[in-house]
Formats: sequence, C-alpha cells, structure tokens
Amino acid sequence: MSTERPPRQRRQRRSPEEARRLALEAARACLLENGPGAVTLQEVGKRIGMTHVNLIHHFGSAAGLQTALMASMLCDLNAALGQAITRILSDDPTAQREMIDIVFDAYAEGGAAKLAAWIALSGEIDRFEPIRIAVQALVVEIEKRLPPDSELSIGRLKSSILFIALNAFADALIGGFMRETLGREADATRKMVARLLPSFY
Repeated sequence: MSTERPPRQRRQRRSPEEARRLALEAARACLLENGPGAVTLQEVGKRIGMTHVNLIHHFGSAAGLQTALMASMLCDLNAALGQAITRILSDDPTAQREMIDIVFDAYAEGGAAKLAAWIALSGEIDRFEPIRIAVQALVVEIEKRLPPDSELSIGRLKSSILFIALNAFADALIGGFMRETLGREADATRKMVARLLPSFY
C-alpha cells in the first residue's frame, strides 16, 4: 500500500483587485442567503479559499468588509439609476416607474435594506459614509444632466430621492407584512410612490 501523499494544491495567486472583487461577490451572496449576520470574514474566506489574514489585509475587519459591500452595492445602484434618470429627462413615460423599481429592487432583492438596517442598529453611523458619498454624487450627476430650462430645482430633486429611498427601505423591511395585513397587492407601495412623485417636480 502506497504511503505517498497527494501533492498539495498551491493557492491561486490573485491580484488585489481580483481578491476584493471575489470577496465582495461572496459577501453579497452571504447577505442574500443568510442575512447581514452571515457576512463574516470566516464565511467569506471559506467561500473563495482565502485566509482570514488575507481578508483583513484587504478590508481591515469584518466591519470594513461590510462597509465595502455597501459601497459596492451603491455603486451598482447609482449606475442603474443614471440610465433611468437620463430617460426621465428625455420625457420617456416608462422611465419613472423603472427608476422606482430599480431602487426598490436594490433595497429588497439586492439586500441593501437589511445591511443598512443592521449597520444602523449597531450604532456605527460613521459606516454610512459610502451612502453619503454615493447619494451626493448622484445629485451632482443629475444636476449636470438637467437642461438649462428645467423646472426641477435641486431642492425638489433631493426631496424626490429622499421620498423614493425611504419608501424603498421601509417596504423592503416590513412592506410584505403591511401589504398582507391591509390586503394590498405586491407592488402597492411602488404604485403609490409613482403617483405621488410628480408632486415633487
């Protein structure tokens, strides 16, 4: 009987950018499958074959990983919103509802609401800095695209973003229960936001 051991598999070398990307993809999968509490260095490392020490090198801590995940999710959200906003400014009648759906989906199916609520309840509000940066960048980008004769003021623009974001956040966390309680359809909140949003213009 042979006593030779099989050769040890060498760890795959990854660039820092590739390692961060894979870690964030795994962290998002953990979030969607098992909630914010599952987004740990140990679980993410297990999924991508990366050591705890390596993840600390890239993110500093589990909190750093979670903050980076939030920033990544917001980056994706802003990119999608930018496309919808361009169409809104071109008077595309379907773009407004599309924009609302993008935000609601990001908070619900994308897991942003659960992660944001978890961070907020931890009391570590400084970890919301990526949200502040992303929202402010979005406002600047929309302002650039506004035609010179637009009647949409920056104040109303900010109110619109606040209205959509808060409703999407609440709907993702408790909307299903409230809709069932009141006998409302699955997209009732989205329809309500779509009807009321033009009052901010």
